[in-house]
Amino acid sequence: MSDSQENSAVVIAEAEPVTDSVASNVEPAIAATNLCKTYKSGTIFRKRFEALKNVSFEVKQGEVFGLLGPNGAGKTTFVKILLGIINKTAGAASLLGCNAGSIAARRQVGYLPEHLRISPHLTAWTALECFGNLSNVPNSTIRQKRDELLELVGLTGRHREPVKNFSKGMLQRLGLAQAMLHEPKLLMLDEPTDGLDPRARAEMRQIIHRLRESGVTIFLNSHLLQEVELICDSVAILNLGHLKYCGPVETIGQEVANENQQINAEVDLSAPLEEIEAALEGRTFKHLKPPTKTAASIDIGFAFQGEVDEFVDEMRKREISIQRLLPRRISLEDAFLKLIDDL
Repeated sequence: MSDSQENSAVVIAEAEPVTDSVASNVEPAIAATNLCKTYKSGTIFRKRFEALKNVSFEVKQGEVFGLLGPNGAGKTTFVKILLGIINKTAGAASLLGCNAGSIAARRQVGYLPEHLRISPHLTAWTALECFGNLSNVPNSTIRQKRDELLELVGLTGRHREPVKNFSKGMLQRLGLAQAMLHEPKLLMLDEPTDGLDPRARAEMRQIIHRLRESGVTIFLNSHLLQEVELICDSVAILNLGHLKYCGPVETIGQEVANENQQINAEVDLSAPLEEIEAALEGRTFKHLKPPTKTAASIDIGFAFQGEVDEFVDEMRKREISIQRLLPRRISLEDAFLKLIDDL
């Protein structure tokens, strides 16, 4: 995303949560249908590059949604179409029932760029006034909301301090405050936890969850997959313009596993090490920790359940004790790497 895009905003106390009973009757926060974008370059022999190829998915109101993909996947193009910075080539896109890029749509969106530039001489109060004025928020409204917003993001008591003294985490929190000044229903965050220390990341996650609980929809773009797994309810994964997955974070690993029919397991074996090594000869595995003279812990894959049964039978026949056999949960990172390698 570009740092020059509009900064919009929210006061979470007045947002209405979207409950399951009414979710089916409300417009999706974001909807894309067969969305395509083709770039052309050159004057005579014009080259074509398809950045988005028939991308279709929806983001429900009131959820935290992550847009993922490697560099060049089409993420930035998708967001620019939503915000009206560039035009689509084909298909349709909408924000909260309004055409993507329209003034009505953008008024409902708050935005925190990855690198928010704030003049170092400004304080938290004057920075909010500056960004609020860019979004046509009256000064009287800014003065009314500024303390509440700074308290929300954990900057109480720092309102008169120059932002040049702020840490990266404090600047990100101030960025969230400015993005919520005019109470958007949809908050778009670009790499909200990148460059933060563990404590600052945890604090940012808490703020995002509080916003979600208030009914605000959070749409974020991040390369930090472990953070996305902790924050997001659902994700979409793009690669080379194709949509590879869209759905709940908690089920992506199982869907990838089912598609590949592979079972990954962590196994603890107990027996003289030379006997364990002989039993594992020819199998693909990796040690989870250095083996001892009488035990080994391994990560091993099986093509189907029958191979698991055969493995257990083989260990028993060799009188090797299986202390633990636990199917390994496929992480978001594992699933992501598998999906982008499958194209």
